[in-house]
Amino acid sequence: MLVAAIALASMIDFACAAPGAPLQGSVSTVNSPSAPISHWAQQVVLGSSTVELTGPWKFHKGDNPAWAQPDFNDSGWSSMDLTPPPGSYDPFLGTSGFVPGWTVLGDPGYSGYAWYRLKTNIQYDPGLSEGGLAIKMPNDVDDAYQIYVNGTLLGSLGDFTDKGVTTYLTLPRAFVLPKGIKSGQVTFAIRVWMDPSTPLTNPDTGGLHEPPVLGQAGPIERMLHMAWDSVNHSQLSRFLVLGVLLLAITVTVVLFWLDRKEKAYLWLGLTCGGVALETVLTLLGNYTSLLPSAVFFLLSDAVMKPAIIALWIVFWAYWFRMGRMERMHKMVWAFALVLGLTIAMMRAPLYGMLIPVHALVYLAPLSVFIKLLLGGLLLWVAWEGMRKDHTGAWLAMPAVGLVIVSLYQQELLVLHVPLSFFPFGMAVGISQIAVVVSLNIITLLLMRRFLQSLRLRQQWEAEIDQARQIQQLLIPEAIPTIPGYVLETEYKPAQQVGGDFFQILPDGHGGVLVLLGDVTGKGLQAGMQVALIVGAIRTTVETSYEPHVVLESLNRRLCGRGQSYATCVAMHIAADGKTTIANAGHLAPYLNGKELAMAGNLPLGLNDSITFDQTTIQLKQKDRLLVITDGVIEAKNAKNELFGFNRARSISHLPAAFIVKAAEIFGQEDDITVVSISRLAQEKEGDITATPPMKSEVA
Repeated sequence: MLVAAIALASMIDFACAAPGAPLQGSVSTVNSPSAPISHWAQQVVLGSSTVELTGPWKFHKGDNPAWAQPDFNDSGWSSMDLTPPPGSYDPFLGTSGFVPGWTVLGDPGYSGYAWYRLKTNIQYDPGLSEGGLAIKMPNDVDDAYQIYVNGTLLGSLGDFTDKGVTTYLTLPRAFVLPKGIKSGQVTFAIRVWMDPSTPLTNPDTGGLHEPPVLGQAGPIERMLHMAWDSVNHSQLSRFLVLGVLLLAITVTVVLFWLDRKEKAYLWLGLTCGGVALETVLTLLGNYTSLLPSAVFFLLSDAVMKPAIIALWIVFWAYWFRMGRMERMHKMVWAFALVLGLTIAMMRAPLYGMLIPVHALVYLAPLSVFIKLLLGGLLLWVAWEGMRKDHTGAWLAMPAVGLVIVSLYQQELLVLHVPLSFFPFGMAVGISQIAVVVSLNIITLLLMRRFLQSLRLRQQWEAEIDQARQIQQLLIPEAIPTIPGYVLETEYKPAQQVGGDFFQILPDGHGGVLVLLGDVTGKGLQAGMQVALIVGAIRTTVETSYEPHVVLESLNRRLCGRGQSYATCVAMHIAADGKTTIANAGHLAPYLNGKELAMAGNLPLGLNDSITFDQTTIQLKQKDRLLVITDGVIEAKNAKNELFGFNRARSISHLPAAFIVKAAEIFGQEDDITVVSISRLAQEKEGDITATPPMKSEVA
C-alpha cells in the first residue's frame, strides 16, 4: 500500500500558479437554480463593488462552438457550483478558497475540452462606472481557457488553433466587457482545455479552481494588481533562494580555482547551477508566457529534476572521496537518463498522444522505483562516507537529509507533510527552506575542508622547502680546480625541487669524474631520488672512478624502487686528456659542437643485470666536452614548437650560461642543466694556462 501511495504521489508535482484569493467588495446575489432555463440566472447588483460568479454554472464535457451563444439551450447540462467548500485549500500551496476540479466532482480520468455557462442578470448604475464592466478570471485554471460574453470572444489564456491548444502556467488575467453591455441578462461561456498529463502534475485537476469575479473596470484592475502582488509574495522566496545559489556558485568557483584537485568544489557549483536554472524556469513560468506548459514541465520534471538528483549524488560522492568515480558516474547518469525518459512519457506532448493513457500503470511505478533507487544510492554514499570519516560525515548528515527533503517533495505528500509555509504573508516552500539550510551547512563544511587543505598545503610547502635546501647541499656550489681544465656548470630547475643532478669529483691524480643525469618526474619525489643517487655516487667513488662501475652501482640501487628511473652520463677525464665515457640512456655529449657516436644503453633502474659499455677518446688541447639534460631539447615556445636537437647543436659551442638562458627564454618546461669541460692549451711544456674555475649558479 505504501508503494502504491508513493506511486500516486509521484504523479503530482508543484503547481506554479500564484496563490491567494481575490479580495471582495460588497455584493448582493440571488441564485435561482430551480427556475426555468429562460429565466434562470445569477442576480448581480453592482455599485462600486465586485461579485464572485459562483453560479451554479452549467457544465458539459466536449466541444462545440455553438455552446458560446447566449440562446443555446443548456438545460441538459450538469450544474457545478464554484463556491469553495468550507475548509478547502490548495493541497500544494496550502491557500484557502480552492475549488476542486471536475476529476473530483464526478468526471475522474477525463481530459480535453469542457464548457462552463452562466446566465446573469446584471443591475448597476452606469454613472458609478469606472471604465465600464470587467471580469477577472481565476488565478488557477487547468489548463487553458477562452471566455465568451453573449457569444463574443472576450479573451483567452493559451493559444487555441485548429492544430490544438498551447497551454501556459496560469497567470492573473482580467478582460473588459464590451461597452454595449448594460444592465440586463448577460451570458458568460468559458471554454476550457485540460491536457491529459495534467492529472499527473496536480491533484484535484480539471477546469476552474476559483470563481470568476465581475465588477466595474476600476475595482477589477485593482484586484488584478493585488493578484500580481500575490504572485510576488508567492515567488519572493524563490528570488531569495536564487540569490543564495548565485553566491554559492561564486564561492565554489573561487575555491575550485584555488584548489583544482578538489573536484567536490566543481560539482557543488554545477549542482547549485542546476538548482538555480530550475528556479529561473519556475520564475519565467510564473511571470511570463514565454514557456508553454509542455516545454516547462518537460524541462523542469524530465530534465532538471533527474539531473539535479544525479548532481547531488556525484557531489557527495566526491565530497566523501568515494573510489571508482568513473563507475559511479556511469551508474548515476544512466539511472537519471532512464528516470528522465520515463517522466517525459508522462508529460505533454507525449502522454495521451504518442503514449497511451493506460501506460501510466507501468510508467508511474517505474519512475517511483528509479527515483527511490537514486535516493537509496545517495544514502549509501553518505553511509560509506560516514564509515571513512566519522567526524566529517556526521557533520554532513543534516545537509544530506535536507537535500533529500528538497528532492522528494511528491513523496512527502504520503506522509502528509506540509509543503508550504506563509511567514509574513510570503509563501515559502519546504524545498526552498531545505536548499537554503543545506547550503549554509555545506558552506561551513567547505570552509572546514578548505582550512584543512590550507594547513596541509603549508606542510607540503615546508617539506618542499626542506627538500630544496637538502638538494642545494647536494648540488656543488664551488667547482673544484682541475689543473689544465676549465669547468662550467649551470643549473636551473623548473620547480623548487628539481630532478636533474650533476657531480664533479676529482680523482686525486689530476683527473676528474663528471656525472650528469635526469630522474623521472619533477618536484619532491624527483628531489628525493636525486638525494639517493648523489649519496650512492659518493659511496661508489670511494672504490672506483670507472664510469661503467659507477653506473652499474647506481643501477642496482635504483632497481626494485618502483618508478625510480634515471638517465645518466659518466665521464672520467685523466690529467693527460684520456677520457672514458659511459652512457645510461642520456643525451650524448657534444665534442667541439658535434655529438659523440656512442652505443645506446638502457636508463638506470630498469634491469639490475645490465652492463654499460664505455667509449674512450683523447681530449686534445682546446677540445671542449659539453653535456646537457633534455630540459634544453624540450623547451617549448608559445607556438608549441620544441627547441629541438638542431638548435641545441647549433649553440653547443657557446658558454653554458648562454645555452641555459636561450632555452629558458624559448620556453622552459623541465629542469635544465649544462656542464662543460675544456682542456687548456699549453704555452710551453710544463706551463699550463691558468684560468679560474667558474662557479655554479643554482636557481
